[in-house]
Amino acid sequence: MSARLTVTGDEIGWAPAADFIADVAKHDSLPKLLQHNAANWPADIAQREKEYGIWRAYSWADVEGHVSRMAVGFAELGVAPGDVVALIGDNRPEWVWGEVAAHACRAHSLGVYRDALEQEILYLIGHAKPKVIVAEDEEQVDKLLELGAQIPSVRKIVYHDVRGMRKYDDPRLMPIDELEALGQAALDKAPSRYGDMVAATSGDDASVLCTTSGTTSNPKLAIWKNSAFLGHAYSYLRADARGPQDEYLAVLPLSWVMEQMYSVAWNFVSRMKVNFPEEQHTAMADMREIGPTFVLLSPRVWEVVAADVRARMMDASGWKRAIYEWGVKSGAKAIDGGRKPGLVEPLLFRALRDRLGFSRLASAATGGAAMGPDTFKYFQAMGVPLKQLYGQTEALGAHTIHKDGDVDNETVGYPMPGCELKIKEPDAEGLGEILVRHPNMMSGYYKQPEESAESFDEEGWFLTGDAGYLTEKGHLVVIDRIKDMSTTSTGVRFSPQFIENKLKFSTFIAEAVILGKDRPYLSAMICIRFPIVSKWAEERRISFTTYTDLSARREVYDLIREEVERVNATLPPMQRIQKFLLLYKELDADDGELTRTKKVRRGVIAEKYGDIIGSIYSEAPSVHVDTVIHFQDGSSQRVVTTLGIERIGAEQLEAAE
Repeated sequence: MSARLTVTGDEIGWAPAADFIADVAKHDSLPKLLQHNAANWPADIAQREKEYGIWRAYSWADVEGHVSRMAVGFAELGVAPGDVVALIGDNRPEWVWGEVAAHACRAHSLGVYRDALEQEILYLIGHAKPKVIVAEDEEQVDKLLELGAQIPSVRKIVYHDVRGMRKYDDPRLMPIDELEALGQAALDKAPSRYGDMVAATSGDDASVLCTTSGTTSNPKLAIWKNSAFLGHAYSYLRADARGPQDEYLAVLPLSWVMEQMYSVAWNFVSRMKVNFPEEQHTAMADMREIGPTFVLLSPRVWEVVAADVRARMMDASGWKRAIYEWGVKSGAKAIDGGRKPGLVEPLLFRALRDRLGFSRLASAATGGAAMGPDTFKYFQAMGVPLKQLYGQTEALGAHTIHKDGDVDNETVGYPMPGCELKIKEPDAEGLGEILVRHPNMMSGYYKQPEESAESFDEEGWFLTGDAGYLTEKGHLVVIDRIKDMSTTSTGVRFSPQFIENKLKFSTFIAEAVILGKDRPYLSAMICIRFPIVSKWAEERRISFTTYTDLSARREVYDLIREEVERVNATLPPMQRIQKFLLLYKELDADDGELTRTKKVRRGVIAEKYGDIIGSIYSEAPSVHVDTVIHFQDGSSQRVVTTLGIERIGAEQLEAAE
C-alpha cells in the first residue's frame, strides 16, 4: 500500500465541459432547464416509455406541457414553497414530470422505493409530511389507503395508471389527467402563471429529498439545493461526458440518488435521452431494443447478468460451451496482462454483447455497493467499458470514477472535478477512514440538525464510515464499512464484504454473509441462486419442491462446497471459510435483512439468525429450524427443516478450535 493520504479531482486532468452541457449557473433549476431545452430543441426526443410493447416518445415540448399543467395543478391543490410532494412507483416519465412540477412550486420532491412496505411508507410520510403523493398504480394506492388516517398531511393521491381504479371512491384520489386538466384551466385564465413560477425558482431553493440506505436504522432524508443537484451533474459530466446523442435505460429505482443523477439531472443538463422500460422483468429485453450507449447497473444486477449468461451456457451444446469457456479464460488472461482480447472478440464477445443489449455501449457504470474484482474483470474481458463508481447519498451519489484508459478493477477510480478525498487516522500502510468534500454536498438531513452536524467534521469533511486507502497514482481503494471490518478471537483481521463478493461471483450463489467477528474462525451463511440451481438440479434429475427443499439437498451442498473451496484457494489461510450452511430462504429487503439497495444489514442478520449462528460455532453437525416466513401479500408459510453445517479444512478448523 501507499501512504498517500489526499487527492483532489483538480489534479487528475479531467476534460473541460463539453459545449452541449447547459450552463447550470444561468439555468439554475430543473424547471428553468426544461424551459431552456423546450425553447431551443422543442421537437428533440427527451424521454421514451415502452407501453404495451410500443415505445412512445416525448419531446422536450411534450415534457414541458405536462410539467406546466402538473405544476399549476399542484399549486391549485395548495402546494406551496417548502412543502413536500412524494412520488412512488416504477420508473415512469410521470415520476420525472411530477418531480420537476414540484420544484416549479418551489416544493421538495421525495422519492419512495416502489417495493417499500406500509410501515416504511408511514415512517417517511410521517417525517416529511407531503401534501400530495404521485403514485403509479393500484398497488401503490392500496398501500397508501391502507394507512388511512395515519397520514393526515396527504391531501391528494395522484395516480397515473387507471387500471383497477374504478372501484375506489376515496376523496383524496385524483387521476393525473384530472390534475393536468385542473392546471390547464388555471393556465387558460392566467397564461403567464407557469412562466412566473419558473422565474421565481432559484439555485438556492432546497429541492430534492433522497433517502439514505438505512443500514442500521430508519433512513434519513438528505436534502439538496438546486445548485448542488445540478452542479454535481455538471462536474460528473466532465468526468464521463454524455450528450444528446446518448441513450440511457432507466433500470434502477428513481428513488435512488444515482438514478436521480442520470434520469433527471443528466437528462436535463446534457439532454441525454432517457428510456423507461415497460416492466422491471422486461428491462433486459428492452435494453436490447434500445441499444443504450450508457448504462448504470448495481453490482447485484451485473452479478445476475453474469450468472444468467453462464446459466444459459448450461443449455448450450458441448462445442459452444467449450468456445465460451475458452473465450472467458482467454479474455481474463488478456485483461490481467493489460491487453485487449484478440481472436475471442469476433468469435464470442461481439455476439454476446449484442445478445445482452451492450453492443452500442460507450460507457457503463456500477455503484451503490462493492463489486468483486472477478465480476468486474468478466465484463471487461467481454468488452463492456465498465467503470466503478463510489460515493454516498449525502455526497450526491458518485464522487469517484475510473478514467478512460486508466481502469483498475481493484479500485473505484479518481475523485471527480472539484472533489477532495482524505484518509483519516491511517495505519502504517495508509488504511483509514475515507473523508470526502466537494461544493455540492447535501445541505443536511431533513429536520435532523443534530445528525447533520455529526456527519461532518469542523472543516466540512463528510465522514463516510468506510475504510480505504489511496494508491500512489491517486486511485481510491475501498475495503469495507469501518464498523463491519472484523477481527477473529485469534486476532485475524478480515473484510466480510470482500469475501462475500468473491462468493457471489459464482453462478450458483445469490447472497452470502461472512461470520467470524470475535469467533475463532470464519464461516458463511449462503443463499443459493434458485433459478440457476433449480435448472442445474433438473438437468441431473434431482427432485425438489421448494427453495427450502432444494437448498437442503446433499448434491447442492456438494455443488456449493466446490464454489467455497474455489474462493478459499484465493484467500490467505487464516481468512478462509471453515464452515458454511445453506440458508432456508433468500435474504429479503422486506424482512429488513437487506437495504433497498441490497446491502446486508448485519445487525439484523446477527439478531434474527442468532441461534443458527450459534449452532455453526458449536460441534453440532446441523441445526433444526421451525419458523414462519411472512410474504409481502400478507400470507405466511411455516418452514420446518434441518440445515446441514458443512466443515471445510478440518486441520485448520481443529487448530482454530
